[in-house]
Amino acid sequence: MTLQGVLNADLGQGSINRNIYGHFSEHLGRCIYEGIWVGEDSPIPNTNGIRNDVLEALKKIKIPVLRWPGGCFADEYHWKDGIGPKEARKEMINTHWGGVVENNHFGTHEFMDLCAQLGCEPYINGNVGSGTVQEMSEWVEYLTFGGKSPMSDLRSQNGHEEPWKVTYFGVGNENWGCGGNMRPEYYADLYRRFQTYVRNYDDNKIHRIACGPNSDDYNWTEVLMREAGRFMDSITLHYYTVPKDWNNKGGATGFDEELWFETLKKALHMDELITRHSTIMDKYDPEGRVGLIVDEWGTWYDVEPGTNPGFLYQQNTMRDALVAGLTFHIFHKHSGRVRMANIAQTVNVLQAVILTEGEKMILTPTYHVFDMYKVHQDAELLELSLDGGSYKMGDEEIPAVTATASRDAQGAIHISFCNLQADSANQVKLDLRGLASCEPSITGSTLTGDKIDAHNTFEQPEAVAPRAFTDFVLENGTLSVTLPAMSVTTLELAVKA
Repeated sequence: MTLQGVLNADLGQGSINRNIYGHFSEHLGRCIYEGIWVGEDSPIPNTNGIRNDVLEALKKIKIPVLRWPGGCFADEYHWKDGIGPKEARKEMINTHWGGVVENNHFGTHEFMDLCAQLGCEPYINGNVGSGTVQEMSEWVEYLTFGGKSPMSDLRSQNGHEEPWKVTYFGVGNENWGCGGNMRPEYYADLYRRFQTYVRNYDDNKIHRIACGPNSDDYNWTEVLMREAGRFMDSITLHYYTVPKDWNNKGGATGFDEELWFETLKKALHMDELITRHSTIMDKYDPEGRVGLIVDEWGTWYDVEPGTNPGFLYQQNTMRDALVAGLTFHIFHKHSGRVRMANIAQTVNVLQAVILTEGEKMILTPTYHVFDMYKVHQDAELLELSLDGGSYKMGDEEIPAVTATASRDAQGAIHISFCNLQADSANQVKLDLRGLASCEPSITGSTLTGDKIDAHNTFEQPEAVAPRAFTDFVLENGTLSVTLPAMSVTTLELAVKA
């Protein structure tokens, strides 16, 4: 089908916060251990115990912020167990994720070193569920205080004399569930108490993040904003795209077009969630001071056969690439309120951007979307209206195509498209308005596959990878683009010198 739209290149709609492209690394399965951390003595090339191949891959997509240590793990994590000589660190049972022994070799110093090597902001999640106010307060002091104190002395004894800069600090995680099964009224009071002791030391200013709702729990947002809104800088939202239901999620591969469609339909639900939670936030915060942070999102399927069910290891296909692209389009649309998002999770867990197996590493289709969309980080969102057409499955209907556009600091315009239809190319005709008089040069890349569950394996690591895209024509101010079936495409319009 042919779809019509208008891009108003001279109508900016605010900045797209780079932190929307953030990531999440929990002590879960093989995300930290094997995926990121292999230890200094590993035969796998590493820097201070951190895998070089994973490090370089994440640097390439300009990872802006990384959340740690959880997740459900955060509310059973006691940070003092993860500092000091590694051989003296306490071992613990990871009760949430597989019942495995956690040796705490990857702790505060290792995480902060990872962020330094990546050049990204750390986002640390504190323990409200099983922790104490003193424990959280001392962690912030240990991290950020540069003067003379017991915690800064302890940090110096452990090899880091200077304090770190930490902007983002979460006060609890999923306290409606694994973080304590609390009522919103109870958590709101706890949040008010705990955040009081998350202090700003020296010139370090903490951005305090409250635990927000699970999916469509609008009452949680109402209560938190009413009772604690003035004490927070942001509130979180968690939403996972589950094709079937939580008891039978469906496989990451081997699905049919009906499940492809259902997955994309559920991914699009993110728009309604953000809209409705933002409406509640507007009631208590009409100036928009408090940010919405979607710090857990992505697809969740049944684990790969033969793997530990507590490790949440799943493959990653073109379906996941479309979920990522669609979700970024929604985040862009709501960039006035959405200040950060963190896909779950970085390596080897859920909708991972990287999979590892021993010394081997592959990049997933989702990784390639992050790479193609990094051009939107901190760019100015542009007004783009598009008749997305109709993709039908039985009585259900979703858009066939979604799109977003932005202008970067150098003046280049980037337009990204998602063609959701599994078996049909679609043509989009965009009327380009507000461009400089000279005609821009256009380049593009696209990501697609030969089947709906196309994915990369350790035997075929490049089965799904971006390729140059040239199926477009610019004539008389109209850009005509023919999008391949099940594809994510980004075009760059650069004004000729």
